[in-house]
Amino acid sequence: MKNFKYYLLFLSVFLISCKTVETVSMSPGTPKVDIKSMQGGMWIPSLLEGMNEQDMYALGSKLSAQDIYDVNNSSLKDAIGHFNGGCTSEVISSKGLILTNHHCGFSQIQSHSSLENDYIKNGFWAMSMGEELPNKGLFVEFIVRIEDVTDQILANVTNEMTEREKQAVINSNSNAVQKGALKEDWQDTKIKAFYKGNQYFLFVTERYNDIRLVGAPPVGIGKFGSDTDNWVFPRHTGDFSLFRIYADANNKPADYSEDNVPYTPKHYLPVSLDGVEEGDFTMVFGFPGRTNEYLPAVAIEQITQKVNPSNIAIREAALKVMDEKMKASDEVRIKYASKQARIANYWKKWIGENLGIEKSNAIAKKKQFEAEFMKQLKAKGLETKYGNLLSEFDRLYKEFEPVNIKRNNFREVFTRNNELLQGMFRLTQLEQSAVRGEEIFDRVRTSIINRLKGSFKNYDLNVDRGVFENIMPFYTGNVDATIYDKTSFTNLNDALKQLEGNSEEVIKKLNEDAAYQYAKPFIEEFYTKIEPDFQRVNSQINALLKTYMKAQMEALPQQRYYPDANSTLRVTYGQVKGYSPRDAVYYKHVSYLDGIMEKYIPGDYEFDVPQKLQDLYSTKDYGQYADSNGKMPVCFLGTNHTTGGNSGSPAIDAHGNLIGLNFDRVWEGTMSDYNYDADICRNIMVDMRYVLFIVDKYAGATHLIDEMTLVHPKKKMVTSNR
Repeated sequence: MKNFKYYLLFLSVFLISCKTVETVSMSPGTPKVDIKSMQGGMWIPSLLEGMNEQDMYALGSKLSAQDIYDVNNSSLKDAIGHFNGGCTSEVISSKGLILTNHHCGFSQIQSHSSLENDYIKNGFWAMSMGEELPNKGLFVEFIVRIEDVTDQILANVTNEMTEREKQAVINSNSNAVQKGALKEDWQDTKIKAFYKGNQYFLFVTERYNDIRLVGAPPVGIGKFGSDTDNWVFPRHTGDFSLFRIYADANNKPADYSEDNVPYTPKHYLPVSLDGVEEGDFTMVFGFPGRTNEYLPAVAIEQITQKVNPSNIAIREAALKVMDEKMKASDEVRIKYASKQARIANYWKKWIGENLGIEKSNAIAKKKQFEAEFMKQLKAKGLETKYGNLLSEFDRLYKEFEPVNIKRNNFREVFTRNNELLQGMFRLTQLEQSAVRGEEIFDRVRTSIINRLKGSFKNYDLNVDRGVFENIMPFYTGNVDATIYDKTSFTNLNDALKQLEGNSEEVIKKLNEDAAYQYAKPFIEEFYTKIEPDFQRVNSQINALLKTYMKAQMEALPQQRYYPDANSTLRVTYGQVKGYSPRDAVYYKHVSYLDGIMEKYIPGDYEFDVPQKLQDLYSTKDYGQYADSNGKMPVCFLGTNHTTGGNSGSPAIDAHGNLIGLNFDRVWEGTMSDYNYDADICRNIMVDMRYVLFIVDKYAGATHLIDEMTLVHPKKKMVTSNR
């Protein structure tokens, strides 16, 4: 695949030479720059030199590519950590203090909460390092080095091979590359595919496993607005929490120990006190999860018109039960807080995604692109090579639709929204493991027992039964809620007894259980029919997407081609900017504490406001954190291209300072996973001045402020340690 690598190099040079003159003049007498064309994309930090670096300069950045990513010297990348594999965090002090979202640390906050110590409701602040709370299983991972290993990974892969044969060679090559990679004993490696499998990169990583909770605001701040405001602007949510990384005496990764010491980072982010103005440069640096920007129109139609509506309906039915029970009981509220937030998050995201696709006319634009693609194939003599791609997509997605919908429905009902059915799904895996011997069976059983102990800590039978009754009709007409009266798996002690004995004894007991008898036929159908059919067609689609990605670059080299997100470290850059979601409506780029008080509803689980925050607002006691207009800023908007996994990512200014904390997108812009549009796609960030204000004035945790380096880049002055 050398040709593909050289093609990408040519493409970046070509794009630099083709900068157009459309919208903004940098200074009198200089050419105009097309600002809109520079925004969008999640770029690999080791490849920023050239086009990306020039784009960032044009948008106002003062950072070089080397400032952002450097292997030999400390750089911004060294402050960015993958938080528990699903969010992003950043180091903000020389003592390993890290910042991430409240919702990213929510399960840890919940795990330490009880009716006696309700850290969800009241918040938590460690007033010394000795009060910081350990979290079993929580980790933060840093990127040490990124290397292009495309040639090694695709060596000996030929077009004549089947997809299975190609993947076998790729897997073998990947193992060899990882085994031969230069790294320290405590470091690890992973290899990720880019551009639909046309390019591969090796990541050398360091994972720290002793992560302790330092601070979290109460839910009335950290989750203010809850489901109603989720994915919507104006937002007024202080969505942040603080943790600390601990290491051994040599600053190396280590499991939790009282002897561990705060981690000394290679780099940490100074915090700007100067705030943001419309047009300011913003860079979001983090670990975006998954995007699919290069799908054909037929795929977007299937996702938004068939799959999403089905998923939305199931989650809506589950949430109806949870919300009612949580409002009626504090005990249920604490138990289900994390689960309800997880389920609600994508329920609302899918709704906004559909709206955004429709508003941006994305499907029609995809079809226009495809028409131009076919035209250019003919013009460049590539019609024989690639001319059947779009018709093949039509054929495959038509075959894919029924099994894709059925599989999504199964996953929503059996693995995501109902805990009894989740348990049955795992228990069928236990039964299947028995054919591999008693040792494997025992290993799977231990894993399931640990999961059961964790799930029953936050389980309510009436809630789960209500969810079952609401969502099961979306999958089958055979809805039998009486299984809850007959099964042993609604009580932890009874469930554990069912798992005692050798594999033969356990399997016999399982198959006599009412819930297992009910669920097993559905799960067997999934394994024997639904999943095989899905994987068969999906593998054909993925192979075609790989070819389509390459064909687009050959036929239309003038387009910008950034790699889809795949949970690897990425840079996305843009500007602070408001937007117009619909006719006659314009959202300014910043929200203020005034808006919190405007939304305040006493006693409401979404819009209640802690008394102390009301008092601080009443006295306007904002300290050094107020905006120039005397108001307390809360959140701001940017044009950065973000997705799930960017939660907790730092918003960095033109000089490399921390100005905000990414946590959301606007509702209409959630479609950026498939179609980024600079006119309506906006990411939402907590203003760092609000974070500092809450830590300092609300919590009184001034020792944490003292740890940070506070700066005034716009005033050309620095204030260290306050």
